[in-house]
Formats: sequence, structure tokens, C-alpha cells
Amino acid sequence: MTQVHGNAAPNTAGPGDRTGLGRLIGAGLILVGLVLLALGAYLGPYTYVTATPGKLTVDTCTVDYKYRSSTSSSSRKKTKTRWCYGTFTATDGSVKDLNAELKSDALHERGYVIEALKTGDTSYKPDHGWVGAIATGCAWFFGGLMPLAIGVLGATTGFSSTAPWSRRRFRPYLITTLVAVVGLIISLLVGLFA
Repeated sequence: MTQVHGNAAPNTAGPGDRTGLGRLIGAGLILVGLVLLALGAYLGPYTYVTATPGKLTVDTCTVDYKYRSSTSSSSRKKTKTRWCYGTFTATDGSVKDLNAELKSDALHERGYVIEALKTGDTSYKPDHGWVGAIATGCAWFFGGLMPLAIGVLGATTGFSSTAPWSRRRFRPYLITTLVAVVGLIISLLVGLFA
């Protein structure tokens, strides 16, 4: 019987393998960032420009309750969504929908008029104007800028601790990420009050 002496081969990948994985993760983050940037352009200004503006005259409003059970506790969480139903009439008179429904921020009385946008065949949303559309687009833009900046850092360095790092090389990614965080917060606040 033969005995083998020595150290067993470690079960860890070499530094080159980790760098390749870091670059792959960076490429994935770049893709996520680009998708979020495209969503920002679509959900913000593009949707506002292509939507049909008008007014929804409320017939009735209801509250939809949904219960979710939490896995960490036995309590059930209740969420509520307010819906208003009524007649949507386009500003230019081109569209009139007698069965329009709109997710609302409040319960309104019968006859109340809500500024609304028709964004699809049967979909409506409150009209917050250009400021709201730009704030929505900016929120998605700054939200996409964060993974994009981190992804470019990962794609260029592989997130490797063995690669020679310098403050000059890291600083643009850090500044871009900080600008994205501040921009996201400001965009969300503007969108909230628009």
C-alpha cells in the first residue's frame, strides 16, 4: 500500500479565476444599468409624450385590501390600494371611455375630476405634468447609473484585491455612484411632490 505525503490541493480558485468572475459580474451590472436607463426613458418622458391627456370624472372609488403573510412571523400584513372608476374624456375629445379605472392616492366623491393620462388601451394614471414625467425618468436614470458605474469598475478591474488599486483610478466610480445616490433621492422627492 502506497501512502502519499504532502498538502492536498486547495479547493479554491486562483486569482485569475476570481478576476474573470469579477469581470463577468461587472458585465452583468452594466447590462442591468443599461436596462434601467432605457426603462427611465420609456416610463418617464416617452410615456408622457405618447399618452392621451384628459380628465376622469369619478363615479365611485373603492379600496382594495390584500393580505400578505410574512414568513418570519405569524402576522399578516395588510396593503390597501385605492381605485377610482368613472368616465375618461380626452382633452381634444378624441377618446371617451365610460369604464375607466385609475389607481388613486385618495378616495374622491362622485363628480370629482382627476387630471389623467391614458397610457394604453385600458390603462390610466394620474397626470403629474412634465415635472412628474421628468422626475420619473431621472429616478430610473440615477437608479441605473449606480449599477452601471459599479459594473464598469468590475469589468475593468475584475474586483480583484491583487490588482494594483489607486485612488485616482477608483475616484471617478465613487463620485459617479455618490452623484447617482443624491440624484435618485432628489428625483424621488420631486416625483413625490409633483
